[in-house]
Amino acid sequence: MRRRQFLKVAGAAMAGVTIANATGQHLFAAGGEGGELEYTAAQYTKMRRYMPTRFGRIAYLDEGEGDAVLLLHGFPLNNFQWRGVIPRLAGSRRCLAPDFLGLGYSEVTEGQGVTPFDQVEMLAAFLDELGVSSVDLIANDSGGAVAQIFAVRYPSRVRSILFTNCDVEPDSPPPALEPVIEMAREGTYPDMWLVPWLNDKDLARSKDGLGGFCYSKPGHPTDEAIDMYLSPLVESEARKALTNAYTLGLTPNPLAGIEAELRRLEMPVRIIWGMADDIFAKESPDYLNHVMQNSRGIRRLESAKLFFPEEYPEVIAEEALKLWQL
Repeated sequence: MRRRQFLKVAGAAMAGVTIANATGQHLFAAGGEGGELEYTAAQYTKMRRYMPTRFGRIAYLDEGEGDAVLLLHGFPLNNFQWRGVIPRLAGSRRCLAPDFLGLGYSEVTEGQGVTPFDQVEMLAAFLDELGVSSVDLIANDSGGAVAQIFAVRYPSRVRSILFTNCDVEPDSPPPALEPVIEMAREGTYPDMWLVPWLNDKDLARSKDGLGGFCYSKPGHPTDEAIDMYLSPLVESEARKALTNAYTLGLTPNPLAGIEAELRRLEMPVRIIWGMADDIFAKESPDYLNHVMQNSRGIRRLESAKLFFPEEYPEVIAEEALKLWQL
């Protein structure tokens, strides 16, 4: 989307309207609190692209212009997590949001691994196919582990990193994930948790569901978000197996021994942390702030949980824009 078109659409969306192009198709829709800009699931589906790589066909969004920012989602989510962030950043960056191997709508080559290390090499190949030499990174949850490994392996390709709640070496995988890992070992995780949540959205939002675990705002995740996130993970036995494989790829600790390498990285880093998160340790943002030599500090959101980027996209955009101006 061209910058002039984006600014026109964004300005109207902030007034609480929707915009249609010449064919009548909605490009953006006002949503969220205060009529703020956010893509719908239907729009996201129309915007989705696929990039053939040796790892498989990678589902992704590519919106905006300028230097590229690579948005790395959490587990068991996909790039729909960034539906409120991308419209806010597309006037300043080319927003690239791929679905990880084994999650979302990416189609994985038979026999291909889906560990964090596999994700890193997939991302490098994905960027090569797009002709993108360097990126800013924004990452959440297991995407944060992938971001750290990517930055260590390809430091010249990373201009900056915006971390949100995620794995760090002393807390990866976090103890709270052990029940999920055990179900994945038994091959039952999708059927035990994801299928019931998909079939009963209120259960998914309950204190014992995805909502209670990872969201702080009532009504999250929304019905369409649950469908977008979970439907592809359980659509076949092969996809359920990939979901289990992604889970098992988080153990043993993929970040073991990475601290010394992180300390050598020079790119600017900013950390935003939801302090009501019960998954990752509350000491983790301080750890990252200490380890990353060019950290620009921590912003703590006292009431936010793990997947707060979905609920507070304006905070992600605000902090990213500040980081990029430095």
